[in-house]
Amino acid sequence: MNLTQLTPPPQAAILGTMPRPRKDNKLPKGVSFDPDRHGNVRYYFRAPGRKKVRLQETPGTDQFDAEVACARLGIPYVKEGEETSTEVGSTQRTYPEGSLGWLVGQYKRRAAGSVTERTMMLRIRILEEICESIGPKGKRKRGMLPFAMMEKKHVTEIRDELRETPGARNDVVKALSAMFTWAVDTADLLKVNPCHGIKRLYSGEGFHTWTEEEVIQYEDTHPPGSRARLALNIGLFTGFRIQTMAIVGRQHMNDGWIKIRPNKTKKSSGVEVEIPILPELQQAIDEGPAGNMTLLVTDFGKPFSVKGLGERMRKWCDAANLPHCSMHGLRKAGATRAAENGATEKQLMAIYGWTTMEQASYYTEKANRKKMAAKGMKFLQKEPT
Repeated sequence: MNLTQLTPPPQAAILGTMPRPRKDNKLPKGVSFDPDRHGNVRYYFRAPGRKKVRLQETPGTDQFDAEVACARLGIPYVKEGEETSTEVGSTQRTYPEGSLGWLVGQYKRRAAGSVTERTMMLRIRILEEICESIGPKGKRKRGMLPFAMMEKKHVTEIRDELRETPGARNDVVKALSAMFTWAVDTADLLKVNPCHGIKRLYSGEGFHTWTEEEVIQYEDTHPPGSRARLALNIGLFTGFRIQTMAIVGRQHMNDGWIKIRPNKTKKSSGVEVEIPILPELQQAIDEGPAGNMTLLVTDFGKPFSVKGLGERMRKWCDAANLPHCSMHGLRKAGATRAAENGATEKQLMAIYGWTTMEQASYYTEKANRKKMAAKGMKFLQKEPT
């Protein structure tokens, strides 16, 4: 007998199909590697106050990400092609097929992983609140009503009843619109999105847009070569959101260009931003202190978390006596500067990763109004020059 036939199989062959995580491959937040006493590979998702969930898919796959997203939302994970009954909400209410609650359950289960987990969680909270609300006749919960019968007037009715402020009302419409868009474009459960045509309510300017004077004031406080100055230049000369600023590094830089897919669009539009590195930004990077895998690093040379970077930016702005300024306002300042310098809507969309004209047209129209006012003010004089 060949002695090699008696050699036991490699350990990896008897540990199951899922690989053991390598040190350089981080698992999603809440996921842990927990082998049993026989050495079989197991992964669990854990959240405070909830039972742990055994994960069956292979780490690093889209199916694993979707399974983790379902576990995070507290809903059953169903493999593609399988069907199961859908329960919505903390009360575990089962809605009949064709009802609004049933659609929310389908969206919650089947669209998990199509957007960031936080975005999906915020949408689901609003949608489940809508399902639990009582209709205008005071008899049935809205979750029991047929979603195919919903019209624009029903959406605005829900919006105005559940929320008081314009911004909060807009959030209700956005959550419903996202679900109905999925029902139309992906699930083929509906022909028309009833939210189409509902104009967004004016809710103010949002984050304060930095002025050029405030940029100078910040620069006077934080000299070249400081982390604060580097953060300012990255924000101003890339237009990145804070989530992207926290991860952008030299691996995204090549031949004078930055190419990166922002986290916000990675699971939605999938838009990849590719922009040239302006001389001002390159100079700021050269002056440092810039890291490698992430340009912005802590005092200990570690990457910032998104929350940590936001808190540090808050301190840097406060030190410059700019308590009303923020990182997002810096993104708006860059868009304003570009529009006033003549950038078109298409160019702004390419720079900032926007997929619709709506946001870009806001800045171009604002810039055009300023230019028209500058040219038209002379007509207020008694004798125009």
